[in-house]
Amino acid sequence: MTQAPGKKIARPGAVLGITAALSLSVAACGGNLAGGGGGGEFPSGPITVAVGQDPGGSTDLIARALTEGLTDDLGVATPVVNTPGANGALAANELEGQDPDGQNLLVINASLTAITPLAVSEDEAVDIEGFEVVTGLSRDDYVLVSSPSSGLETLADLEDAEEDLKFGTTGVGTGSQLAQELLFSQAEISGTAVPFNSGAPTLTAVLGDQVDVAAIQLGEAIGQIEAGELNPLLTFAAERNEFLGEVPTAVEEGYEVEVAQYRALVAPEGTPDDVIERLREASEAAFATEQYQAFNEDNLLTAHEIPGDQVVEEWTASHESYRSMTEEYGIDLGGSQ
Repeated sequence: MTQAPGKKIARPGAVLGITAALSLSVAACGGNLAGGGGGGEFPSGPITVAVGQDPGGSTDLIARALTEGLTDDLGVATPVVNTPGANGALAANELEGQDPDGQNLLVINASLTAITPLAVSEDEAVDIEGFEVVTGLSRDDYVLVSSPSSGLETLADLEDAEEDLKFGTTGVGTGSQLAQELLFSQAEISGTAVPFNSGAPTLTAVLGDQVDVAAIQLGEAIGQIEAGELNPLLTFAAERNEFLGEVPTAVEEGYEVEVAQYRALVAPEGTPDDVIERLREASEAAFATEQYQAFNEDNLLTAHEIPGDQVVEEWTASHESYRSMTEEYGIDLGGSQ
């Protein structure tokens, strides 16, 4: 495995408007197709891509990088609309109410369907099978970090701590919370979860010693790790991350904790197959661009551009696995906060 390159996190540029001439040109080349159940062409106009997180976060940046390629291939504008709330459930619920014509999409986090249902009531839970999945997008690993002033540099330091530790999470029912709850339970480390509403305030809390450790997505923490402002203790991936080759995984340390953040592009349930296929083709064209590949590399994202049915299979299996593990270790994600 290689060490992390000395890069700053890239930020994709704003999506440029597409002129009427370009739209006509793409349509003439086969960019539009009959679909949507009403006999009209697809796309029939701008395609809105919703994000259930704040602007500037990892999911938002992924959506904006993707839509640049979608715009080029489909010949219509693909504006990103942020509707943060309830770990992304607000945006997911809004998409369920949209017409199934492919004109409204969502970049969704796996944690919303695989982990959050373990922390909320059944009527609040979001099910990945309630959508038509266009494609998987990428994987973002979690890294457990501490500040240098904490004196915590390894997992052994946590195991030897004599006092109750505070671990920061990016929210209730998130991968950040689940990863640490499982680790602390299996390692028999005494700790209390301190939830925040996203990665940025969680990172600030670690840097300011408001919490002892926190699990944060690697792309959000790498700048401070490279600057020596954070200690990376371990990751929660199955194997060592190529950008942190010297940092062990929880699995290597002897604990059954594999938690990562995956993302996918979805449409409302009932969207016609030909529309889903056209969106998949446009996504593949976006994936193939040098700009999108550079975005993944600069943000330390691992491509996971799998078919929709495989996304459903993997996320459903993860949900069942996490449910089993939380039951085994007596973890209540919703009640522990």
